[in-house]
Amino acid sequence: MPDSALKRAAFARGRGHSVYVGRQPILDRDGALTAYELLFRDSPDNRARVHDDVQATAHVVARTVGELGVPAVLGPHPGYVNMSRELLFDDIVHIMEPERFVLELLENITFDEALFKRCAQLRDAGFRLALDDVARLDDPLLAALPSVDIVKVDFLAADHAQLPELAAAVKRRGKLLVAEKVETRDDFAKAKRLGFDLFQGYFFARPQVLSARRASPARGSLLRLMAVLSGEHGMRELEAELKRNPDIVVQLMRLANSSAQTRGRRVSSLREAIAATGTRQLMRWTQLLLYADGRGLPWRSDPLLQLVGTRARFMELAADLLRPGDEAFSDAAFMTGIFSLVHVVLDMQLAEILDKLELTAEIRAAILEGAGPLGALLGIARAAERGDAPAIDASRGALPALDVLTPLMLAKLQFDAAAWFAEHRMEPSLDDA
Repeated sequence: MPDSALKRAAFARGRGHSVYVGRQPILDRDGALTAYELLFRDSPDNRARVHDDVQATAHVVARTVGELGVPAVLGPHPGYVNMSRELLFDDIVHIMEPERFVLELLENITFDEALFKRCAQLRDAGFRLALDDVARLDDPLLAALPSVDIVKVDFLAADHAQLPELAAAVKRRGKLLVAEKVETRDDFAKAKRLGFDLFQGYFFARPQVLSARRASPARGSLLRLMAVLSGEHGMRELEAELKRNPDIVVQLMRLANSSAQTRGRRVSSLREAIAATGTRQLMRWTQLLLYADGRGLPWRSDPLLQLVGTRARFMELAADLLRPGDEAFSDAAFMTGIFSLVHVVLDMQLAEILDKLELTAEIRAAILEGAGPLGALLGIARAAERGDAPAIDASRGALPALDVLTPLMLAKLQFDAAAWFAEHRMEPSLDDA
């Protein structure tokens, strides 16, 4: 097609315009990450000002597939992409791998014979199709159901008194049922009772969605190990502490053998693993293990682990931009990001946890009060995760030096942080460890 969406996207990119690729997680009934919806933005400040659905989607697909790369944006998970009627007939569809992308049919699409035929062609090609923003059980929905695989029900717009009938009708027809715009714990519980398979919404972007878990002995071991790593202890003390925790040693060995420094050779001793990984990197992954421990979820599928890992890396990158070469400040920023969510996994008050970890007053004040440069960076990180532009502006206004964190730079840091987590996550064999 001479005026295809892809060509328009390429033309706009050539003029210096781009669309930031946002991601919203889609979780299963156990809280494991199973997919992302790719979010469309018309500027790098992550504000949703989309005036042309076709061009916005074309930008996102072109950037995901051709510039950033599908593995970096989606990891091992599929991506849900909004598709207008025009896009369903456009050549943009054919640059997406059917096994990696789910095509979401926007709610304003009218089904007719031409569209029914096109849906059949796309499904024959291996694509899964999803109906987006379904709010009621009506004749148009019943007519469309045979042509799709997935139904996404809008929990904000739907009449909750009619949800049981709607969910039952969809499930009877063998369709995957997704609850979207889930805002409250009650909505999540109701959706599970009604048999929904997958879940999406701001509620899941907040750590409190994850069920409370009592601290396990392994977490105590991790806290002791962090104390050794952060002190003036030598290799002998570090080895001794690690040997008390065989599970951590197993993970350390796998981490060391997956690192770039050991490609082509195997690390076989604990001392070699420590040397290959480095105490700084070991400290970081020990911190992350606080979130992974005891969850019963694979490393790459734990949304809380991904959130804390990308937040900490985002803050570290931003700190390095503010104070180039100041490794202590960058490390403090990373730790601030890590421990800003530690109360989610430990059965303790946040202030009590921070006291036990013996964190610096600067990090403690940043987490508890939002004070100082680290507190401002934490505020920006939290706001960026929500796409809350006014809150980002408010945090940037706290310190003149933060002016360097422009919307374009924040978008880049968010992507770089997510790519770092995807690249440095543990090997697949570690997932079941």
